[in-house]
Amino acid sequence: MRALVARRLDGPDAIELIETAVPEPAEGQLRIKVAAAAVNAVDLAVSTGVLVEFGLTAAREQFGLGWDVAGTVDAVGPNTQAPAQTVVGVADLLGRALKTHAEYVVLDADAVVRAPEGVDLANASTFGLNGLTALQAVNALQGQTVLVTGAAGGVGGYAVELAKHRGLTVLASAGVQDKQLVEDLGADHFIDRSDDLAAAVRRIVPAGVDGVIDAAVVGIAAQEAVRNGGRHVHLQGGPRPPHLRGITVEQMFIHVNRPDLEELVWLVETGALSTRVADTYRLHDAAIAYKRVAAGGVRGRVVLLPEG
Repeated sequence: MRALVARRLDGPDAIELIETAVPEPAEGQLRIKVAAAAVNAVDLAVSTGVLVEFGLTAAREQFGLGWDVAGTVDAVGPNTQAPAQTVVGVADLLGRALKTHAEYVVLDADAVVRAPEGVDLANASTFGLNGLTALQAVNALQGQTVLVTGAAGGVGGYAVELAKHRGLTVLASAGVQDKQLVEDLGADHFIDRSDDLAAAVRRIVPAGVDGVIDAAVVGIAAQEAVRNGGRHVHLQGGPRPPHLRGITVEQMFIHVNRPDLEELVWLVETGALSTRVADTYRLHDAAIAYKRVAAGGVRGRVVLLPEG
């Protein structure tokens, strides 16, 4: 089979499309014939060596690429049952030699659930990683008001939708060009990211919001918008903010599990969570797809399609 890997860790131009054996599932695992797999910012971080530099994974000769996947189960390991024939899943282990940007991928059965009904597989491959991150970030909050930074991005957009679904009042920070998008996602208050963030938030909520989901990894400027004793959900990718004014800092790195994935599927089916495909590329055009994601400003997901 064909698979994308990173060996030189010099960025998108160094990504290699290799021929390798089709992986076999062990007990508790299943194999998916990949129909679609979204490209995430973390894939760029793997390809450039940033995750090794930050100590989030050990150095190795080969890194598989791709976290999200949608496709069909074509083999199961011993004593393992597939949740459905058509599925979605997430590969969360950074150090895998082969991941979802491939023609086939083997995942633990607990990291795979049925695909949402009425959603094509390109769209079905877009919500797993970012949706899990946003869901687990919202689950870490307490209170009724939340600030979401990077609200037009993959994680931030889902955080806005999920927080609104929970009945929270959402203040959302993004570029002014994305104001309409962020409001369409459900934000109650839009804040231009070029403004003084804490001052803008406190004009709306004078005591400060109960919590912040810092999807843009703003850091201390986002924490200054939080009330004393509130919560700061900090996504991996920048220095950990200090615990000031009794604020609890939750450093977020997702853990894939079946109940959370099943909840996301249900939210997609009910329309509470959106799926958006910006464009699709074939595996041999992966460097182009990765560079597009790296350039920023993509609204929707860039998706790789192995076949064709």
